[in-house]
Amino acid sequence: MSPHVLILGGTAEARVLATVLSARAGVRVTTSLAGRVARPGAVDGEVRVGGFGGAEGLAGWLRREGVTALVDATHPFAESITANAARAAAATGVPVVVLRRPGWRPGPGDRWHPVPSLDAAADLLPGLGRRVFLTTGRLGLATFAHLAELHFLVRSVDPPEPPLPPDTHVLLARGPFTVPGETALLREHRVDVLVTKDSGGAATAAKLTAARDLGLPVVVVGRPPLPDGVTAVPDVRSVLERLGYGAEV
Repeated sequence: MSPHVLILGGTAEARVLATVLSARAGVRVTTSLAGRVARPGAVDGEVRVGGFGGAEGLAGWLRREGVTALVDATHPFAESITANAARAAAATGVPVVVLRRPGWRPGPGDRWHPVPSLDAAADLLPGLGRRVFLTTGRLGLATFAHLAELHFLVRSVDPPEPPLPPDTHVLLARGPFTVPGETALLREHRVDVLVTKDSGGAATAAKLTAARDLGLPVVVVGRPPLPDGVTAVPDVRSVLERLGYGAEV
């Protein structure tokens, strides 16, 4: 059977992996995108869009398409997709590799407030500031909708859907971002507290440096745990090694 790698994508690392594997002779590469972003970046190899129908649907697709390896390179907060991938791999015997870029770590001068969830972030906000830069994506904003006394600057790739906090300014933008740009944005909107998920990576990390330089508190939502028995590798090179394709990127 010819190798067929299914990549559950949506991240920059997933696109890099698809490019590298597509260049390998005889390897079929399919990237699956959830379809939540209207204009995803270009991806090498085959692309499918939409869900599978849970773990059972994914397992059926793996069997029908002769998938020989599954790579979960979704966002670190795509908890249900990761759980379904683990169950589908166990049901079919297809080896699975989870690719998760390392999380961010606070440095000297950072005023981080780690929390386990968006709900916990919402509970903490009133005591930290009144003008909030909310960079947790367009999903989950309903968690903050009751905070009518706060002003929110919300940044996302696509327009968010209600319910939103009543005093919200939406900024549509896609990273990567720069420290000077983020610093200017924070000053322009008079932001006094930043909320972010611990997504990791360099594309959106500039806001953390800007917040540190301006002395702003940062509420950092921690990642959900991986399913029992599942471990992750930190980069594309490690995925290639796990799949037996060497470490050349």
